[in-house]
Amino acid sequence: MAQSSPSSSPDLGADSTSQSPRLLRSSLVVSTMTMLSRVLGLARDVVFARFIGAEAGADAFFVAFKIPNFLRRLFAEGAFAQAFVPVLSEYREQGSRAAVQELINRVAGCLGLSLLLVTLLAVLGAPVLTAVFAPGFVGDDLKFGLASEMIRITFPYLLLISLTGFAGAILNSYDRFAVPAFTPVLLNVALISAAVLASPYFEQPVMALAWGVFAAGVVQLLFQIPFLWQLRLLPKPEVNWQDQGVRRILALMAPALFGVSVSQINLLLDTVLASLLPTGSVSWLYYSDRLAELPLGVFGIAVATVILPNLSRQHAADDPGTFTSTLDWALRMIFLIAVPAALALVILAEPILLTLFQYGKTTLADIHMSTLSLRAYALGLLAFMLIKVLAPGFYARQDMKTPVRVGIIAMVSNMGLNIVFVAPLYYFWQIGHVGLALATSVSAFLNAYLLYRGLRREGAYQRKAGWGVFGLRLLWANGLMVVVLLGALVGLGELGFTWSEGLWWQRTSYLAVVCVTGLLGYVLALVLSGMRLRHLRHQSV
Repeated sequence: MAQSSPSSSPDLGADSTSQSPRLLRSSLVVSTMTMLSRVLGLARDVVFARFIGAEAGADAFFVAFKIPNFLRRLFAEGAFAQAFVPVLSEYREQGSRAAVQELINRVAGCLGLSLLLVTLLAVLGAPVLTAVFAPGFVGDDLKFGLASEMIRITFPYLLLISLTGFAGAILNSYDRFAVPAFTPVLLNVALISAAVLASPYFEQPVMALAWGVFAAGVVQLLFQIPFLWQLRLLPKPEVNWQDQGVRRILALMAPALFGVSVSQINLLLDTVLASLLPTGSVSWLYYSDRLAELPLGVFGIAVATVILPNLSRQHAADDPGTFTSTLDWALRMIFLIAVPAALALVILAEPILLTLFQYGKTTLADIHMSTLSLRAYALGLLAFMLIKVLAPGFYARQDMKTPVRVGIIAMVSNMGLNIVFVAPLYYFWQIGHVGLALATSVSAFLNAYLLYRGLRREGAYQRKAGWGVFGLRLLWANGLMVVVLLGALVGLGELGFTWSEGLWWQRTSYLAVVCVTGLLGYVLALVLSGMRLRHLRHQSV
């Protein structure tokens, strides 16, 4: 790559990592925007529960939506971002603005052409995709036909949202975190509008949701364009497979498909197997997975999004001290959030599901089944979030081989655990879907442990002082939070309140009181143990 003087603009040329914003502040910005998106996402799922429930049409839509959405995560939040951001950061650190623009143009051209070809093949072969990803639908003309038809409508979302993810990766690399974090809000708005306004006009109401997915992809991509224009980095697509930067990104991206997205691959395998279980299993897993992903998306992905460009710049600047310090900060933030979130989900699983989804076509039996799988997913929440921050430790250093090895081990383990857990849970208790969630959680811990061990062995991460005191504070605070939450639930029961029979406003208000009380107990316990805001800050320098 040609070397040249930095741009006069501190935003667009090579710059010092000392200009990076504080990680806590950036994480809070992303978390706030993501929280807005996730709240609307929950509202979207409440609408889904009311309009489509857990019937055959719902199962078909969730399969049709999950396939491109899974691939979106590989591109927008996974392999593409992990491969593209380190290379782009290196170009910023060592090259000129012209070199950065050239890289962006050529990546846009090659990525866009590849996605267009994949989308065309998927649209033409929709029935094949249905048979592969939902083999249990074969023989059920209604489910199979609906899923195939909706895949033809929803799959172009992959093209649109992957290009949106490409734009977001550029913005994140220039510390413009708010816009990409806000963009998913538009998906939820589009789907809620489709369900409420358009579904009555379709013979099969779920078809309106498929068109809502397509419309959301268009809107999300268009939303990013003005902000790229402000940075003067609007792509001018150019197909050049021989470009050095493009070839490096492709070389990094191929193995990253396994390393960074194992948990998503496991969730997709869950969908395949769930399609073989009783009707409703796909939907039960969907609703429980959505709730488990709330803390993961609001904070886990937020921290990962912020640290990747910082770690990449620190590696490019040959600053191992700050690199390990950034990772250490991220790990502490994950423990601080993931442990209480997991415990709260286990304790409040049924009240949350009843409050959000027990309306319209969703029955008490559906809520019971979703509660069981939510608790199983909650057990793995810490591991899911750890993976999100440990993987960037490898990708920032452009090491893809180690995460690939770890990913393969975790995937094979998940498949074996599916057999171990699903068969007995299905045949003895008719809750095979819980085994799928439990297997995913256990394999996630194996994944996280192997990533952590790899970083330690390579010397990329060294624990900083203070973990012992930090652990004791967490133990005390989480213990108090559990006591507070259980006490609040018992108190409501003694007052005669029943979650399954309460009105929607009663459920919502009581759940809010319980959650806020538990949160206050957790924060108060941390403060009493000596933790202060300064302990949460980290400056990337």
